[in-house]
Amino acid sequence: MNPSKADASLEVPPLLRVHKDGALERIAGTQVVPSGFDPQTGVLSKDKVFKPETGLSVRLYRLNKESSGHEKLPIVIYFHGGAFCVSSVFDPDYHKSLNTLVAEANIILISVNYRLAPEHPLPTAYEDCWAGLKCLNSQVAGNHDVEPWLKDKGDFERVYLVGDGAGANIAHHLAMRARNNSDFNLVKLAGIGLVNPYFWGEKPIGVEVTDPIRKAMVDKWWNFVYPCDKGCDDLLIHPFVDGAPSFANLACHKILVIVAEKDILRDRGKHYYENLVNSEWKGTADIFEIEGEDHAFHIFDPDCQKAKSLIKRLASFINQ
Repeated sequence: MNPSKADASLEVPPLLRVHKDGALERIAGTQVVPSGFDPQTGVLSKDKVFKPETGLSVRLYRLNKESSGHEKLPIVIYFHGGAFCVSSVFDPDYHKSLNTLVAEANIILISVNYRLAPEHPLPTAYEDCWAGLKCLNSQVAGNHDVEPWLKDKGDFERVYLVGDGAGANIAHHLAMRARNNSDFNLVKLAGIGLVNPYFWGEKPIGVEVTDPIRKAMVDKWWNFVYPCDKGCDDLLIHPFVDGAPSFANLACHKILVIVAEKDILRDRGKHYYENLVNSEWKGTADIFEIEGEDHAFHIFDPDCQKAKSLIKRLASFINQ
């Protein structure tokens, strides 16, 4: 047996383990890569702290070329995945994927480095990402360390929230919170893009019924990052639970849901889409399924043809 495993009091595979002495060992999402110029895509990135008291930061991306005339570019605020407990904006896989998205879509992208559970239990991640939206709002007002990339080329009338996995979950909840909220009233939220969204529930649906082992694994992920009385029927992970607020509260007019055929979360993404289009929300929604692939495949293998198709679909959604 691996000595590290033998010393573990809790494992949350394949993400992390907690040792008997309380030490936390992350198995995935620990590598980091610096910002800078990427010669393969022509994208430039830089890191910026936006909340010094907590150390919250973002990584900003844009093409390293001047756009024509006074053209303004869509602004995408991106939330990375990792089940709320692993990865960061400095992860090489995310960095490469986002360079590709920025090059394809010609956007300004802000990737938010929210704090992770269990050191920072939920709902910390949501609050950190909301702080990022408030910071963007203050950019328009010109009262918070105005970022030149945003001031010169950012289109505050075309702001998108995009994320994968846990990040897609965050994007949904922030879009619900943004409607009629004075902390986010100077920009226009045009849409949200949810890639392999991390929604769940106690009662299995779809493929979860025939795959109880993976169902139990995802149950364990959620109960680790947010142990609460409602378990996987908490509103944060189950947006259709009894008593959930109406989707009419979504502060955007279009939504794209992307799922992968082999992903244990696939049917939850489809369930989200079906509930959305049958709700009181008045926007337009679309769903796109990638055949033969599993969760976050486009992050781990961004050069494969299906990952390129996913990025092109997301870029098209942003630029419609």
